[in-house]
Amino acid sequence: MDDASLTDSLTSLAALDQSIDHATAALLKLQRPDGHWVFELEADATIPAEYVLFVHYLGEPPNLDLERKIGVYLRRIQGEHGGWPLFHGGALDVSATVKAYFALKMIGDSPDAPHMARAREALKAAGGAGACNVFTRILLALYGALSWRAVPEMPVQIMLLPKWFPIHLDKISYWARTVIVPLLVLRRLKPRARNPRGVTVDELFLEPPATITRLARGAHQKEPWATFFFVLDAVLRVAEPRLPKAGKAMDKAVAFVTERLNGDDGLGGIFPAMVNSVMMYDALGVAPGDPRRDMARASVEKLLVIKDDEAYCQPCFSPVWDTALASHALLEAGAPEAEAAAINGLEWLKPLQVMDVAGDWAEQRPNVRPGGWAFQYRNDHYPDLDDTAVVVMAMDRARHLAETKGDYGAAIDRGREWVEGLQSTNGGWAAFDADNTYHYLNNIPFADHGALLDPPTVDVAARCVSMLAQLGEPTDSPRMKSALAYLEREQLADGSWFGRWGVNYIYGAWSALCALNAAGLTNAHPMVRKAADWLIAIQNPDGGWGEDCDSYRLDYKGYVPHPSSASQTAWALLGLMAAGEADHPSVARGVAWLQARQGQDGFWPEDHYTGGGFPRVFYLRYHGYSKFFPLWALARYRNLRRGNERRVAFGM
Repeated sequence: MDDASLTDSLTSLAALDQSIDHATAALLKLQRPDGHWVFELEADATIPAEYVLFVHYLGEPPNLDLERKIGVYLRRIQGEHGGWPLFHGGALDVSATVKAYFALKMIGDSPDAPHMARAREALKAAGGAGACNVFTRILLALYGALSWRAVPEMPVQIMLLPKWFPIHLDKISYWARTVIVPLLVLRRLKPRARNPRGVTVDELFLEPPATITRLARGAHQKEPWATFFFVLDAVLRVAEPRLPKAGKAMDKAVAFVTERLNGDDGLGGIFPAMVNSVMMYDALGVAPGDPRRDMARASVEKLLVIKDDEAYCQPCFSPVWDTALASHALLEAGAPEAEAAAINGLEWLKPLQVMDVAGDWAEQRPNVRPGGWAFQYRNDHYPDLDDTAVVVMAMDRARHLAETKGDYGAAIDRGREWVEGLQSTNGGWAAFDADNTYHYLNNIPFADHGALLDPPTVDVAARCVSMLAQLGEPTDSPRMKSALAYLEREQLADGSWFGRWGVNYIYGAWSALCALNAAGLTNAHPMVRKAADWLIAIQNPDGGWGEDCDSYRLDYKGYVPHPSSASQTAWALLGLMAAGEADHPSVARGVAWLQARQGQDGFWPEDHYTGGGFPRVFYLRYHGYSKFFPLWALARYRNLRRGNERRVAFGM
């Protein structure tokens, strides 16, 4: 290296140090006094709109200032097309638009106001409120805006079906379980919202709402299962009043919800289930003051984000995920204060390990001991594999530091045991359950969203492989051979992988490449080489990476370009470095993109939604992603450049 090149290199590393130090200091300022991080988790208009409608459903005296702030938020995120999208800059979504319009009208916006008129006309052009999804139809039925005949039949007697029956609660995902069970009670009782202001939305329909009875089919639903289940729905409509043991089934449904109330962290830790649980108790005549109802009601209120000028409601909290990932980024940054903060985060995480509750996952794996971490502050019945693997890997990294406060060995071993026990038979891992692969159930009328199940996915499986490999699992063990074969089968022809919980193929490629690196596959391996070449090929001209949420659309079937975003650029960089490409010009250009766009606050601006809830139905903007992932990528790049080793030492 000549003198000029050496000077440039030193200058570049010095600038890199400045970027990393700035981001590190900013992240440290956001750590809570007890050691954890939690960032805003934003969805679309539906959650804040449903919150408003929920308050009026119960007939509670509304908080007028809060309503005003939610109104400001809803108007701000209205799309240029006039409706409301599922993600920033997305197309009009009928259901989101119906709920946002209804909530704004409930708050007091005049239907003649320009933004309301635009929304109404855009909605009618998209098929009107009659084209909304099942969940929106249920809300409208609760308000009397639609007949219950427009909602799929869901007899509460489902609670009594034997485990061998093709339709059973154990065969659907955790989120579907917690949302559906209180809905079964509501569907049976058919309560009516109090709606003190008497707000209606008949003007959103193209036809008289009372005439709407036909159930829409989802684009994912296939023959012959779809026809079978839709015929079954028609039969149940006739038979439901004559079905026996409704009282026993109702008792079982209520017991299911009550057992899983989860304190004031709420049923399942997710907004829809929490709201449904409150409405269920209300419909049963459980009055305010009853600890069950009060706990459930308090859980909803905790999700509000109230700012000086606007407010919205989050779908859930993400403190375990945020703390574990922030800890990884700080361990990568490596400064003494960064490592100390990461250790404080891990000390906060340690007692949150679920050790004494055999949750719903135990129905499939009764002989496995609990040992996972949940996503939220508390959700003992529903720990998840993704969080558990990420926490265990961070603890494993930290226990090699001289400054580590405590012994993580027992927590790591118990977490590993639980992850190993939840491996599905195809070699992969799902988020919450094992072998939740009853794909025919996505054809029932209720599942028009196509997200009723929790099958194994590449991103979660890759994280579990990364964890096992980092902990020393031999590549030729039966468990790892099965897992690596799963990843190989799932790789697409272009070299990418589908990313279930992050948008999308970039997220999948990053996850899988980290796992393959941890397992010892070199950059000459065909899987690694194809994925690295794909990431290089899709780099944007400005040096960053981006991917549109529309890549989940069934009619696109692949990566959809998008302007560069900080978190997706960081994932691509981390993936390429895991593939042994730290010296590739694409990596240098991506690093330069991040450095050039770092804000004065030390972070990166990002309005783009890069998190996945339910593909095509529900997306997430993790406000923390643009704070810790770019830091992580920059720190890793610096560490690899300064060291003589090009292989990443850890699983993430």
